[in-house]
Amino acid sequence: MPHDQQPYFEALYAASEDPYALRHRWYEARKRALLLAALPQAHYRRAYEPGCGIGELTLALAQRCDHLLASDFSAHAVDIARKRTSGLANVRVAHHQLPQDWPRDAGRFDLIVLSELGYFLDRDDMHRLAACCEDTLEADGILVACDWRPDFAQRSLSTREVHGALAALNLARLALHEEDDFVLQVWARDGRSVAQREGIR
Repeated sequence: MPHDQQPYFEALYAASEDPYALRHRWYEARKRALLLAALPQAHYRRAYEPGCGIGELTLALAQRCDHLLASDFSAHAVDIARKRTSGLANVRVAHHQLPQDWPRDAGRFDLIVLSELGYFLDRDDMHRLAACCEDTLEADGILVACDWRPDFAQRSLSTREVHGALAALNLARLALHEEDDFVLQVWARDGRSVAQREGIR
């Protein structure tokens, strides 16, 4: 994450424990529900959620993961997320500056969730982040990206560029959901559909 954006985010989370109203807006609750429903498996062994913010999605993902590593580059956001997940033994929240702090030493993940993160990176760092996903995704791993589409002042990349960098990894795309507000994509090394995975077809 560009260091020049650090003061913006620290001020944002210092001023409010929920600056994007993640806990109260139907838009946010619905988007989370769509993301969770798009995951092709009911349960995951080891997941990574960088850019976790205050941990709202983290709380939901924790119910479906044996071990969940969440991270943010804002120290204030990390503190809030740690407090909110303190009662969950399967969740750890870390302070990561990406892509350089990508947790390669943590092993491989069978779920990586990139939600509202990539467009804060410059083009080179986004491609480095995509490479990190590829290098640490398990053979049966799932990669998810969900991003806001309209322009805004802090954006460094378009959502099209973010998703293009991930699509270039040549994983199989399992799901695509597009609205005027956001786009959600799910990729996997295993290209079988949910019905195929369950032997329905």
